[in-house]
Amino acid sequence: MDYSRKGILTPQMKHVLTEEAISEGELLTRIAAGEIALCANKNHTNLKPAAVGRGMRTKVNVNLGISSDSQGGGASPRPAEGKERSSACPEFENCADHDLEFEKARLSVELKADAIMDLSCSGKTQEFRRRLVREIPVMLGTVPMYDAIGFLDMPLAQIPSEKFIDVFETHAQDGVDFMTIHSGINRQTAQRFKRAENKRVTNIVSRGGSLLFCWMEMTGRENPFYEHYDRILEIAQKYDVTLSLGDACRPGCIDDATDAAQIEELITLGELTKRAWERSVQVMVEGPGHMALNEIVANMQIQKRLCHGAPFYVLGPLVTDVAPGYDHITSAIGGTLAAANGADFLCYVTPAEHLRLPDLSDMREGLIAARIAAHAADIAKGIPGARDWDRKMSEARAALDWNTMLELAIDPVKARAYRESSPPEDSHTCTMCGKMCAVRNMNTILKGEKVEI
Repeated sequence: MDYSRKGILTPQMKHVLTEEAISEGELLTRIAAGEIALCANKNHTNLKPAAVGRGMRTKVNVNLGISSDSQGGGASPRPAEGKERSSACPEFENCADHDLEFEKARLSVELKADAIMDLSCSGKTQEFRRRLVREIPVMLGTVPMYDAIGFLDMPLAQIPSEKFIDVFETHAQDGVDFMTIHSGINRQTAQRFKRAENKRVTNIVSRGGSLLFCWMEMTGRENPFYEHYDRILEIAQKYDVTLSLGDACRPGCIDDATDAAQIEELITLGELTKRAWERSVQVMVEGPGHMALNEIVANMQIQKRLCHGAPFYVLGPLVTDVAPGYDHITSAIGGTLAAANGADFLCYVTPAEHLRLPDLSDMREGLIAARIAAHAADIAKGIPGARDWDRKMSEARAALDWNTMLELAIDPVKARAYRESSPPEDSHTCTMCGKMCAVRNMNTILKGEKVEI
């Protein structure tokens, strides 16, 4: 942000110019104004940087990370007693969990995720995080509040306020590009949340937000990420960390959406955004959550207004509460509408949401669903070049060019598997229509040839 205000193009900005349809002047102006965040920690040396915000392609994030309960979520089984652990990561405990989560990271890059958030909260989190920074080229995010619990290995109520900031600084030193901090749930917001008039069905569903709320209630202290915000800005500026201002009060069901706690927190996040920009610290603002379809557009407009045009990063929104096992679909529906109306960054949701830790198959389904939502939104909001991909697919379909169709598919592996699982008699058609294929017959008749059925 500081360089952009001085009119200086950094190597990271030059890379973005090769990836996005934007001029040098527009990129500098929008980064300087905070409308675009270019997440690139100075210590993440193998990063292929990406920009999030106004006029940029909608970006997609994948969540992963080691967890103490990962055995319930499809993780590879731990070696039996007395057996050796994988040589791939001999320094890690619960090594099978590390291997699985790192495999998710590699697959995420292969499937063209733009970012990975390491939500690890158990075991040797720093070693895992550093491995991601060394080997993964997409932007990396974390939530220091999660790591504080496992890394410090102290009861929540006994963690001193300053220790949370120490963990934030450790993540910055390790090379994390953006960090979620729930700075908006201060004691004032917490008091409003507790009032009987504002009672929620699902209370606070943000993991980091709920931990901070519990810490504040047990200690009587102010939220450390709010109280020590100036210190956080110093650290973020030093390492060029982008702040992702977390929505502790995001709605956990559609009945809780757009309530007093959510909006009050958003107002605070807007104020914190301005304070960060004054120190040349980049900001993204996180948003809902669960939300009825008819509320999404207004929420996007409110966020952009209250947070001064900062990039908006949404989880979903999930547009119904009754589809466990299919929440990647409910999320893609909400995410498409959100991104088409101002959201800049979508966090994927998998079929395992609300049920268990996702496995590799869940991760693939969730990421592809989020990428579909992001691309559909880019078409709707007129991102230059977004429709070109679809045009090429349509031309290949019109020509019955199956190889090109499969290559252009957002998930070529799945598309090819379907095609090969049911080979047609005529290689130019599929088994849905066969000789009655509309494309085949129209191509034939328009060439002046006889259609044979």
